[in-house]
Amino acid sequence: MGGAMSENTNPDQTTVQNPVEQHESISPPEQHQEPPGLDSEMTPRADHGESTYTGANRLSGRRALITGADSGIGAAVAIAFAREGADVALAYLPAEQSDAERIAGLVEDAGRKAVLLPGDLLDRSYRDGLVDQAAGELGGLDILVNNAGKQVAVASLEELTDEQVEQTFHVNIIAMYALSRAALKHLPAGGSIINTTSIQAYEPSPTLLDYAATKAAINSFSKGLGQQLAERGIRVNAVAPGPIWTPLQVSGGQPKEALPQFGKSTPLGRAGQPAELAPAYVFLASAESSYVIGETLNVNGGMPAP
Repeated sequence: MGGAMSENTNPDQTTVQNPVEQHESISPPEQHQEPPGLDSEMTPRADHGESTYTGANRLSGRRALITGADSGIGAAVAIAFAREGADVALAYLPAEQSDAERIAGLVEDAGRKAVLLPGDLLDRSYRDGLVDQAAGELGGLDILVNNAGKQVAVASLEELTDEQVEQTFHVNIIAMYALSRAALKHLPAGGSIINTTSIQAYEPSPTLLDYAATKAAINSFSKGLGQQLAERGIRVNAVAPGPIWTPLQVSGGQPKEALPQFGKSTPLGRAGQPAELAPAYVFLASAESSYVIGETLNVNGGMPAP
């Protein structure tokens, strides 16, 4: 299963701890995987909260579809949602099957239903049928998490092809429109749409021009749609991660020579772990955030953002 999971003292979400030390400050070795990358082959492995997330029935009986749910942030959210009482449909690329099966097992270990829905969001037939399939398997839908993303670093604009720009926009933002539209047939009053944006929306890296532009678009989409759906009782919000240790980073999302310093420029001095994102999604999906609409929660280790 690859390198050992990042070890730390007690990285749970309930004990008061020093956030500088709550998770290990990793210095990943230079490494590369062909996209989309697997968590099982990363060094070190990411922490999705497998051993630490404790639920409190915040999402009891809910049904959620999460894209990009095989690893990284999506996997951490799937684990947390299940431990909070939700059944979960996991959407992911077929090449990520082994990671997805592991996360599905953890969902089932929590006593909840896991539905595996492999496919490519670039495939319009898969994309357009995904929400209906998830709702059919789960018996309805209460939460949509648009989390899947394409991130490939390119050194210069001259090297950034139209094909890559189009694919990045199709996966990161156009699919979000399509899935959110399809979800409206199923989401009840009290339902929630949560979109994953990024610190890149505010501080774009020069090597991530296409990715950063989609993340800025996601912020605007979330705020506008939130206003549109508020009167229907459906809340739309977003989460903006900072540098988080996921397979995106080792499969072209960062230059491999930059990996040893990944995340060290944050005020906390370290990269974040997917487990540190999950509580933000749980909050936005739960009734605890009933008066929160069009918000972007920044989970970025202290990097200033609007």
